[in-house]
Amino acid sequence: MSLQSDRLAAVTAHPRSPPRRSEEYEDLFDQAPVIFAALSGPAHLLEAANPAFFEAFGGDPAGIDVPIGDLIPELAPQGVLDRLDAVYRTGTAYRARAGRLVLGPPGAQREGFFDFTYEPRRDALGAIDGVVVIAVETTAFHHAQLLAAEQRLLLERIASDAPLGDILTGMARAIEELSPELIVSVLLIDPEGAHLLHGTGPSLPAFYNEAIDGLAIGPDVGSCGTAAYLREPVIATDIATDDRWEGYRDLAARAGVAACWSTPIMGTDGGLLGTFAMYHRTPKEPTDKDVALSGAFARITALAIERHRALEEGRAAQEREKAVREDLAFILEASTAITREPHYGDCLQCLARLTVPTLAPLCTVHVLEDGRTRRIAMAAATPADEALLAVPGLDDEIDRAVLRVLASGATDTDHAEVARGRHLALPGVTGYVSVPLSARGRTFGVLTLLATGPPLDGHAVALAEELARRAASSADNAHQFTDRVQLSRDLQAGLLPPELPRIPGADLAAYYHPAGEGLDVGGDFYDVFPLPDNRWALMIGDVCGRGAAAATTTGMVRHTARAAARLLHDPVAVVAAINDALTDGTADEDVFVSLVYGELRHSGSRLTLELIRAGHVPPLLLRADGTVEQVTPSGLLLGVAPAFDGSVCRVALASGDSLVLVTDGITEARSATGDFFDEHRLAAALLPHRTALSGAAGLIASINAAVTAFAGPSTPDDQAALVLTATT
Repeated sequence: MSLQSDRLAAVTAHPRSPPRRSEEYEDLFDQAPVIFAALSGPAHLLEAANPAFFEAFGGDPAGIDVPIGDLIPELAPQGVLDRLDAVYRTGTAYRARAGRLVLGPPGAQREGFFDFTYEPRRDALGAIDGVVVIAVETTAFHHAQLLAAEQRLLLERIASDAPLGDILTGMARAIEELSPELIVSVLLIDPEGAHLLHGTGPSLPAFYNEAIDGLAIGPDVGSCGTAAYLREPVIATDIATDDRWEGYRDLAARAGVAACWSTPIMGTDGGLLGTFAMYHRTPKEPTDKDVALSGAFARITALAIERHRALEEGRAAQEREKAVREDLAFILEASTAITREPHYGDCLQCLARLTVPTLAPLCTVHVLEDGRTRRIAMAAATPADEALLAVPGLDDEIDRAVLRVLASGATDTDHAEVARGRHLALPGVTGYVSVPLSARGRTFGVLTLLATGPPLDGHAVALAEELARRAASSADNAHQFTDRVQLSRDLQAGLLPPELPRIPGADLAAYYHPAGEGLDVGGDFYDVFPLPDNRWALMIGDVCGRGAAAATTTGMVRHTARAAARLLHDPVAVVAAINDALTDGTADEDVFVSLVYGELRHSGSRLTLELIRAGHVPPLLLRADGTVEQVTPSGLLLGVAPAFDGSVCRVALASGDSLVLVTDGITEARSATGDFFDEHRLAAALLPHRTALSGAAGLIASINAAVTAFAGPSTPDDQAALVLTATT
């Protein structure tokens, strides 16, 4: 390649006489697949060109020394001469990739794509005396890319279950855009397998498509009927002389088609699905490209038809079963969705939403609470339907029906009103049904459906009653769940101090975050309470387990600590008393508690703490200068051994120093990758704590923000923290 480039450079930079130059060009490019032309002078006279040039662009090979614009006149309107002028005038080469040209005279035009290089050619003195054109035709590559893209698009539409007619028409138009001289038609085999039905033919006249719709399959029935009969491709290069078209020549002539190449569309089971035909307006033999195109799209058409048939068969089967299954499916799906709602109000709102518009365009749900009824949910198909609730008198009608159902536990409808001698006379409402919501032998609510079009029939009433029966059970469970959550929160609150006491010279802050939705009472706790002699006790701990057992143990630990601390003046003795209470053998199961217990007193301008750690997360000291220390007095979990063996660690807090106590729900919080938050990240969260709060509250906010950012807002374990900051 480099040698040829060197030779070209020698030719363009050191011209010889024209004959000699033409010989050089011939040596270089005569047999080359690239397109070459040498143009001379400002008129761009064709000085030399290789066979590839004339094969691609046309023109008379004898037309040497003729301006290229005269030889190939269609180049001028497409800007080619302007670009040649620019190269000749400026001496700057021009290069283009995938340039599009329409070549050939009107009626015989073709579209071509080329990679071009226009190089200025200089004489011995360096003056530009012409332009050398080198090009590579990329039409086949371009068409292959377009073909692959169209095939991919068609496959995507097939996979997305687009309508068969849209797929076939889109395919036909895509082929006709790729090859404008072609006209595409697809015929589909009828259920009996004896005739071909219209599939698509967007560029054929409507009368032609109508005429061949229902074409019989057999020998000598045009190209398509014969191809379907023989189950092999049939090529009619000239319809006017082809015997198989004898009965259809006039029709073809009226339609302006002169050649037809038809390929049978075969299914994966070998059965005939239809025919894929390509027409041409003049007698013509199919090219290799046409044959490949026909085969490729016939396979895609087969895939589309088989996919369509499978869908149609599926739809037919669904329709056969629809009458039996759709009611049950609606009830099952609706009741499942309602069951997923854990909260009482959301459960009933879901019930209302799911009945509209399947059962009725307007729905309300009323419940009985504390002896009074209230509307807890509503759903409407349209704003106009919702506006009916404001119609004077409608609320009263609904309330009367609701009260009757609550009293009787039976369904009430407008038909019953007629039986009672009353007629529903409300604008826009044609009927109603009020269905009881009952659970555990008690009617606690009413589902009311209102019709604004055709009145509600017995079928709709039966569905409403079944759905209400299932929804009532789910709503009752949700009500119990809501009550249980509230009970757990109330019980948890009872195990924590309602508010932190005020300690002179100290600032206190704490927080508790239950795991999950807080359905069970957690085992994390903290407490701060006064002691005689102007002392204060503080502690934080974690009881193994959750639920009632954890709550009982938490209460016992807190009450034991409060009682023992007032009688004993030794922190070790207080913790030992808690351990004795846990190991006295009265409990059915062993319970273990981790704990940090401390007693605080004032000592001059400082606060002095005596701390004991029993298997708990080590406390951290944040000094006023920003350093963080870990307090590690030793001691086993409480409840493990009959006797507690621990030691006291004494800590002095100067003004601005903080004691930070947390449970392992914080240090063992996990990130999405499974990493622990750990004590190191806890210490980092304290430095600095840039929050809107300061002091102990600011540290709590920093800890909470850091853990939430690390592990997310929901954690599998309870989290508790207690911070004391010295202010003296």
